[in-house]
Amino acid sequence: MKNILLSVTGCFLLFLSSNINAQLLSNGNITSGLADTNYFMDASNFEGLANKSYGRGLGFPRTDLTSFVFNKATASDEVVVSDFDGMVVYNSATGNTTAGQGVTTAVVPGFYYFSNPGNPGNITNGKWIAIGGNSGGSSDKINITSNETATHTLINNAQVYAVKGTFAASGTSTNVDIPSPAGMKGMYGITIYKAGSNTVYSRDLYSYTLGTANGNAVTGSQSMSVVYPAGTYDYVLEYLK
Repeated sequence: MKNILLSVTGCFLLFLSSNINAQLLSNGNITSGLADTNYFMDASNFEGLANKSYGRGLGFPRTDLTSFVFNKATASDEVVVSDFDGMVVYNSATGNTTAGQGVTTAVVPGFYYFSNPGNPGNITNGKWIAIGGNSGGSSDKINITSNETATHTLINNAQVYAVKGTFAASGTSTNVDIPSPAGMKGMYGITIYKAGSNTVYSRDLYSYTLGTANGNAVTGSQSMSVVYPAGTYDYVLEYLK
């Protein structure tokens, strides 16, 4: 009961501070007339305004999901009962979400919701998911660079990462250098190609040894090793940590 009273008091103080500091504004009076309905909020009455540009938008504060940190102290029965599942933000940054704030995820500017069903009291397995068409019309678009990038793929809830690199082939040896990124525990896939040539050489290796030793990768397929012509090759390595 004490916690409930504190919560009610806190909400009242928040309401006062919102009005005093003008942090929350409305385009008219707010009334409580939706009891026993499916709505928690409704603004459809604005359709009756003569100016059809008024009362149509919902303003979101910009959120940088690459540095955003949940205040997990509010995740209780009296304050946030959803464990942030379904929370919506407008993200203004490009990069990866903050480590320890659910599954690390690549994000671009746009709307995201936090998916965290069935995880009472924690956010470990929660993930920010793009709403609609972020970044040029595709919410599935990520930019893989020489820096570690979290992809949109999970395997048994384990995040798949990707990194872009190059290696030099001697033309006489099948051994090439494809160093393992820090923390890599297993390869998920690899694509070897030459940028600008429209040529994909392989989506496989004959063998791969975790680590950063010279010649840790052997070019070819699972059945045989192959000597690549001398030159520089591009690759995208997908992996688990």
